[in-house]
Amino acid sequence: MADENEKQQYIDDMARKRGYVLDYHKVMARHDYDVLLAANGLVNAAYLAPRLLDRKTKELIFIVSLTVMRASKGHIQSHIRVALELGLSPQEILEAIEISLPEAGIVAFQGGLEAWREVIGAEGLEPTVSVFEGGSGSD
Repeated sequence: MADENEKQQYIDDMARKRGYVLDYHKVMARHDYDVLLAANGLVNAAYLAPRLLDRKTKELIFIVSLTVMRASKGHIQSHIRVALELGLSPQEILEAIEISLPEAGIVAFQGGLEAWREVIGAEGLEPTVSVFEGGSGSD
């Protein structure tokens, strides 16, 4: 049974290795540490451990898969921030998100685009003619 010190060290190590931690990591560290260890073992094997795909490629795959799965904006943004820190450009990340459009549709794409827009600080062009505002709708 892990004590609070060990749990805190583990969550801090996760943050250092990944560049982020999610809310569920924090809750599981405190309330079901053994399951967090098991789940994180899979993530380490598939994502963090050095293999044939480099970390930049894995981040782009994560961003696209999270967009397609309609993950929370914060989850997508955590991977966008890591991708930027790894040296990927905002345009490269946008192009990856755009891959979700034909397969997952406009609604899923818009979630990824909005996450990207907020992290990057991207702004669109405003029409100079009178128009109804559609927000982030699918038209």
